[in-house]
Amino acid sequence: QVQLVESGGGLVQAGGSLRLSCAVSGGFLSRNTMGWYRQAPGKQRELVASISSGGSTNYADSVKGRFTISSDNAKNTVYLQLNSLKPEDTAVYYCRLQSPMLPNYDYWGQGTQVTVSS
Repeated sequence: QVQLVESGGGLVQAGGSLRLSCAVSGGFLSRNTMGWYRQAPGKQRELVASISSGGSTNYADSVKGRFTISSDNAKNTVYLQLNSLKPEDTAVYYCRLQSPMLPNYDYWGQGTQVTVSS
């Protein structure tokens, strides 16, 4: 059974940094795409960043230059480094594991709260 567990969220002042982790068990990063999404109250869930099995990365315009996604295949863990945080970054952050070949191979973590105070 595939499980994703996020950690690293918390309360931080504007301009601060956090590092989120997503540990994957029962699945492998090496053949799949990992993504970080976020959902703020009253808003739709949105893609923040993704990384393919080949290491290609993609970022939402709102976080480019501030957030960095990376992966450690040996640890089966994906990270999201959040720098220069803004109050509008406040949301629950979720990680997602997807297979580019198998549509039903699609798993989400439970989410971790990031709150940025002004």
